[in-house]
Amino acid sequence: MNKSDCSIFSGTSHPDFTEELARCLGIPVGKVAFEPFPDGEIYVQIQDNVRGRDVFVVQSVARDPNYYLMELLIMIDALKRASANSIVAVIPYFGYARQDRKDKPRVPITAKLVADLLATAGATRVLTMDLHAGQIQGFFDVPVDNLYGRPMLADAVQKENINNLIVMAPDLGAIKIARAYANHLKADFGVLDKRRVSSEEVAITSVIGNLEGRDVLLTDDMCSTGGTLVQAAHACRESGAKRIFAAFSHGLLVGEAMSHLVNSPIEKIFTTNSVPPMEANAHEKIEVVSVANLFGEAIRCIISSESLSSIFN
Repeated sequence: MNKSDCSIFSGTSHPDFTEELARCLGIPVGKVAFEPFPDGEIYVQIQDNVRGRDVFVVQSVARDPNYYLMELLIMIDALKRASANSIVAVIPYFGYARQDRKDKPRVPITAKLVADLLATAGATRVLTMDLHAGQIQGFFDVPVDNLYGRPMLADAVQKENINNLIVMAPDLGAIKIARAYANHLKADFGVLDKRRVSSEEVAITSVIGNLEGRDVLLTDDMCSTGGTLVQAAHACRESGAKRIFAAFSHGLLVGEAMSHLVNSPIEKIFTTNSVPPMEANAHEKIEVVSVANLFGEAIRCIISSESLSSIFN
């Protein structure tokens, strides 16, 4: 694979990310016509010749996941039928990743369905970041590269002149992520145990770790409604935390999430641009760290057939 034989195309979910990624790679963004039918049916036409070319299609399955997933599938199908040599689906935020198992009777494993749809459409590889469940890589019959935003977010956190830091997992599901942050930052590690009261409300039942007079970093892979992080922040403050920070890769921030986070004890929030930032969510408390260069390095490795392990750490 050679860079001169590669093309990059963008769906409509996050064109700014694609433009930044294309600049990192020195490859112009290909032309695509999006002309939906009057009834909302998606229509796509690839306007560049891709015969025999290695193609990267960038689309975050967020904000309007049903639409953007379908648009991505249609773009991949169009590229396959245009005789592209290979098609890499670059998905900064992989939607439906939370539905990775049957935790209740008669529920779907939608992450597996999405994996099948992408492969059937014609994707020959998937490049994503911070999958909610790592085992989703096993749902695919094509290679999957899962990048990590942690090093870039941790570096941003270190600039805050933090003292006597302890990294806290806001729930048991975030233990692995919190431990990785703690190792990176050479900090202590603790856990908050939560109980879900309802689909939108959680309660912290215990705090494991000494927080008295210390700076705390709450970490997770994503933040949707902000309920877990806000409850965790209040529990940390009640346990004697001095300053509280939060870091998560995917800032979905739906509904009243921003209002809850802004009015919480959290002093500053670090997230990436894997999900298109909403103008309404712009606030001095939030620092958005770009991961376009991370994806650019990964794509360079794919193009040159090099190992991606060096950028996974």
